Amino acid sequence: MSNPFFFNCGPFYISEILKLIDTSSDIKEKHKIIDIVDLFNAKKDCITFFHSKKYNEIANKTEASFCITTKNLKDYLPNNCTAIVVDNVLIATSIITQKFYPNSIEDEYDKSATDINNTQLKNKVQSGKNVLVGDNVKIGKNCLIGHNTIIERNVQIGDNCKIGSNTILRNSLIKNNVTILDNCVIGKKGFGFFPVKNKNQRYPHIGIVIINENCEIGCGSTIDRGSLSNTEIGKNTFLDNQIHIAHNVKIGENTILAGQVGIAGSTIIGNNVKIGGQAGISGHLRIGNNVEIGGGSGVIKDIPDNTKVMGYPAKSIREFLKDNR
Repeated sequence: MSNPFFFNCGPFYISEILKLIDTSSDIKEKHKIIDIVDLFNAKKDCITFFHSKKYNEIANKTEASFCITTKNLKDYLPNNCTAIVVDNVLIATSIITQKFYPNSIEDEYDKSATDINNTQLKNKVQSGKNVLVGDNVKIGKNCLIGHNTIIERNVQIGDNCKIGSNTILRNSLIKNNVTILDNCVIGKKGFGFFPVKNKNQRYPHIGIVIINENCEIGCGSTIDRGSLSNTEIGKNTFLDNQIHIAHNVKIGENTILAGQVGIAGSTIIGNNVKIGGQAGISGHLRIGNNVEIGGGSGVIKDIPDNTKVMGYPAKSIREFLKDNR
């Protein structure tokens, strides 16, 4: 889907892009680049980035025309993709992303937001006091919105949804039959930084949050939007109170997360997963289908399908019980 929240200022010639970054690559051809996209979703005439061997298989299949990467990783790319070699992939990617999307760093408040009673949604939505909606917000049938909630421009909410009080929604697509309880913040920029000359430089976030059908998001939970890809919650997945989902995380269907779980960026959670309270899951991991993670566990490596783990670092239930007799 096209992104309704961030305006793409491209296309740009590859020569224009190379002038922005410190690279050893010398590309003479005149080639227009239409967008910067993650490895998995990049198509012809797009530029992408590849910074870790963890993504070798995806890099080998990318359809992107150009890829920002390092000298040690460039040989994993297919013949259709030209490597742009740099020392620091994330810094170069950030600079190029801001060229395409200049407003991708800051999260200013939505100046278009106005009282819902002054909009065409007044008679369509049952709402509490002080509800604000931005331009081009779309809300389906039979929806309920609590007091003091802000729904920012271009957000889409499906049918039969309930949005609690004191909640902020931005850069989000909410599908049918979703319940979001009080005091949630969904769609704000993720926690992405890197040091540049003793200063922390923010990483751009041009992704969105997608919450699929029949989900529930508990009180006080936060779901960050993606950086170059989207953050997504699968169908029939329930989040307890005070849960944090970082940028680019993908959670499968029929999954349950108990209170105060934290999932770091770019981790993928499978279907039918159960995660106990206060468990922490590191970034860039893959948690398989039908996995159970005990409360308070610390997950620092991938977990295969049909596995039960517990402890810190998380290990199989059998090992955990043996070590804690």
